[in-house]
Amino acid sequence: MAMMALTPRGSAQAGLALRASHKWRNRAHTLLLAGGSVLLLAACAYVFAGWPGIVWAAALGASSLWMSARLSPDLVLRMFKARPMAEDEFPHGYRILRHLAARADLSAVPDLYYVPSKLMNAFAVGRRDNAAIAVTDALMRGLTPRQFAGVLAHEMSHIRNEDLKVMALADMVSRMTATMSTIGLVLLAFNLPALIAGGATVPWAGIGLLWAAPTIGALLQLALSRAREYDADLDAAALTGDPAGLASALRKLEKSQGRQWEMVLPGGRVPQPSVLRSHPKTSERVRRLEALAGAGDVAGEFGGDGAVHPHGPVPIIPGPRYRLPGSGLWY
Repeated sequence: MAMMALTPRGSAQAGLALRASHKWRNRAHTLLLAGGSVLLLAACAYVFAGWPGIVWAAALGASSLWMSARLSPDLVLRMFKARPMAEDEFPHGYRILRHLAARADLSAVPDLYYVPSKLMNAFAVGRRDNAAIAVTDALMRGLTPRQFAGVLAHEMSHIRNEDLKVMALADMVSRMTATMSTIGLVLLAFNLPALIAGGATVPWAGIGLLWAAPTIGALLQLALSRAREYDADLDAAALTGDPAGLASALRKLEKSQGRQWEMVLPGGRVPQPSVLRSHPKTSERVRRLEALAGAGDVAGEFGGDGAVHPHGPVPIIPGPRYRLPGSGLWY
């Protein structure tokens, strides 16, 4: 498929410098947060069982990572009732997918899956050589080809950057930290009376660490997730050459999710503190994307302004009708 020439929006040199600056900052954040999570686990293991505890934690972590790397993406996809989409069901989406996979230099084009959901969402699973991207029905019906390309590029960037492995490591470290903390506190609770009665020194510092470790570990994991999201946004803009396309998709997803929360909570949306978010604030992501100078505007490359798949893989299913017991009436 012939590609359109990129139209500069400003100084390409300035755009490259800004992109490099963002990339360096995101990598530094990743190293610091991942390193902090591992050190926290090591500290808990040491308090729990001394140096042998650190050795056992390292061995258990390595084996867990080895097993998780060999899990099939199908296991995760089944949890969301996702099914594979044939190319004749979504030819426009497959053209975008193959084009982006070629730009990303992936060894294999990710499989495309469909999730029957009214929430606009997408996620990636698997490894570089065996990955899948799942998109919901609402996402296909609600995004333009340009916006859809931005979302696919974002998920493809997660695959190319091995973010799934990074977050699997962070999740494993966080779970192990919480488990050691719980077991350690239970053991200390049983032994604390004997320590006090025997006149032994109570390890208050260790107790404080075990008590705070699960919360600190969870916060580090959330911060790491936000750093990887920024990096995926940056790489997606480079893949499409169209930062504004992804920014527009993010605005639409934020608006859609807001409506869903308002349906559940009539009083309005509940504000979530930034530190408790797994994704950065949409406004900050959009600001960073719009600040990328020198990016090409390839809005026409992926199609027009209509929905990328207006009819979806299946017809829209209306809400269920309910029968009033004993009356024969339906509403």
